[in-house]
Amino acid sequence: MLSSGFTNAPVTKALVVGVILASFLASIADIKYFIWIEVRPHLFDYWQFWRLLTWQLCYTNSTEVLFAAMTFYQLRAIERLWGSRKFASFLLSTLPYTALLPPILLAAVIRPLSFGHINYLPAGPTAIVFALLAQYHAAIPYIYKYRVSGTIPQPGSPDAHREYGLNLTSKSTSYLLPLQLALSQLPGSAIAAAIGWIIGFAYRREILPGASRWRVPSWVIGGTQKERYDSLRRRMEGEAGRATGVEDNREHVRRRGVVGGLIDQFRGTS
Repeated sequence: MLSSGFTNAPVTKALVVGVILASFLASIADIKYFIWIEVRPHLFDYWQFWRLLTWQLCYTNSTEVLFAAMTFYQLRAIERLWGSRKFASFLLSTLPYTALLPPILLAAVIRPLSFGHINYLPAGPTAIVFALLAQYHAAIPYIYKYRVSGTIPQPGSPDAHREYGLNLTSKSTSYLLPLQLALSQLPGSAIAAAIGWIIGFAYRREILPGASRWRVPSWVIGGTQKERYDSLRRRMEGEAGRATGVEDNREHVRRRGVVGGLIDQFRGTS
């Protein structure tokens, strides 16, 4: 049975609330102009390098806030699949890459190649969204496939038609909201989205230095959730064992102990 809402997804709930609350507070305090990055003048003229750490704090318009919150909500499936500890570890371990790589690549590579025309990086955690989306694309299977097709008449033959179409899956609509984020403030938003996807792919392939194997301490997420999952796992294993007869065999092995195993070895039993 599918769980609704933020059941078993507390970190995703914090992300959604944080995206909405941060944008609201930035609007109330009128500090949105401190969030985004323009390589010139912010970095090269004013030396405001602190923007490299703050540009992902919030979005600067309500449309992007809505799309980001809805995207994080649908990506809660990743937290349910991984568990909250690994999900939080992914966000924190990839944060230095999603925060620093887009503005550094923009300033050092993309801006010079565009002769200074591409100079702007919009605010918001678009790179984080697409790093998560890469995990969703790789880990969550689609349920069904379908085809959207049509026909067009062949020129010169009114009775002949040529069929054209597009093959889609049940996950295809899940990419529409993040696509809106990537296209919202071109080309800067697309740059952040592309780099975020690459970071997510590198994490998936375990080639991202210092990120793939690191985990946050269990107390950060809370030990009660781990205990609940362990209890559920033990109960499911016990029910499966009783159904298949494995439980009785395991109990017999535990009763025999180490001494019984050593006697069996000397007797030559397998």
